[in-house]
Amino acid sequence: MEELEKSIRINNLLDQYGKLLTTHQLEVLSLYYQMDLSLSEISEQLNISRNGAYDAIKKGITLLEKYESKLHLVQKKEELDAYFESLKQKCSKEELEIINKIEGMVK
Repeated sequence: MEELEKSIRINNLLDQYGKLLTTHQLEVLSLYYQMDLSLSEISEQLNISRNGAYDAIKKGITLLEKYESKLHLVQKKEELDAYFESLKQKCSKEELEIINKIEGMVK
């Protein structure tokens, strides 16, 4: 998986499951993937070792992937997004308004 794709996936997982992580794991993952800080910058900011930051990232990602493997919420969201996009390609202006309303309600 490319770095950009991995980053997008982790951010999607964080959006869905971030609140299930410890405060520390969430903070480190957010700094690394959302704020694009390096391990050194994170270790300085949080007053932890680089290895501590690395470990928190690895453990956090493992947990996020575990939650997704059991719940599939990110996968279902992606499938739903793709379904709505395919519907929008095949509809009239009036139908598009209805689809947009429905899409807004389910998201």
